[in-house]
Amino acid sequence: MTEYLPEGSRLHNPENIAAIRTPKGLQEAIQKRTILEAFASVCDSNHNLIVDLPCMKGIIPRIEGAMGIAEGTTRDIALIARAGKPVCFRVLRIEIDSNGNPIAILSRRIVQELCWKEYLSSLSPGDIIPAKVTHMERFGCFVDIGCGIPSLIPIDAISVSRISHPSDRFHVGQSIRVIIKSIAGQRICLSHKELLGTWEENASMFSAGETVAGIIRSVESYGVFIELAPNLAGLAEPKTQVSPGQYASVYIKALIPEKLKVKLIIVDIFEKEMPDKPLLYFIKDSHISHWKYTPDNSSKIIETNFS
Repeated sequence: MTEYLPEGSRLHNPENIAAIRTPKGLQEAIQKRTILEAFASVCDSNHNLIVDLPCMKGIIPRIEGAMGIAEGTTRDIALIARAGKPVCFRVLRIEIDSNGNPIAILSRRIVQELCWKEYLSSLSPGDIIPAKVTHMERFGCFVDIGCGIPSLIPIDAISVSRISHPSDRFHVGQSIRVIIKSIAGQRICLSHKELLGTWEENASMFSAGETVAGIIRSVESYGVFIELAPNLAGLAEPKTQVSPGQYASVYIKALIPEKLKVKLIIVDIFEKEMPDKPLLYFIKDSHISHWKYTPDNSSKIIETNFS
């Protein structure tokens, strides 16, 4: 459903640019009920969003700023946080202000309600959809799952390799894929770790005897946990003067599927000098009903059922 992608997705489309450039383009958008996007430059003291349009001033009145504002189920922070960011909208009408200047009256609420009715409400657990990271808290990552509608990926659902904060894995504005974990009313819960591959899929990228780079995720009395991939970490022997977040060159001593173990030896510790690798998604389908992380010969079972 490409019409209801996260905000910012249509910002640079030629059709969008042409529509917001002229009064005629906005009038045509009214007639065709076209969904457009532009930047909200200001959220004023009344929590109206002022939108930058090349041809005239645009305004999204507070009540039209987001689904749920009128009912009180959405807080005004959802509007305040849009200042300086893209917003989607439908053009309701063009008015003339007291100085004789045209003003485009816009609605973001209508677009979000359509997004929910025609797209999000039809999703089921196990469906895989695009999302965009909007902000992060210690407990999880908030994402836009369509037209500015937010949802949460709990921190323990981001990856199998444990992280201390979502910023260890994502950055704001990043386009990612997510899996619908559950739907209750208009609350959609998400997961992400299943897309990052099973133990065997991740382990197949490495071989015993190789020396590779990893990230130190935690330092315990019995050893140092080092992430080789978002869904694969190994344990090295205890080492002094190392801390989480540092990078390490590690020698892969052994990969043991039945025990889900990767035995490592730290060769060197260094600060980050290379860019982050893009996330590698192993699942290319648009839906899965079951995911099993652990190999069949492992005594431990880690799996997710989406049915």
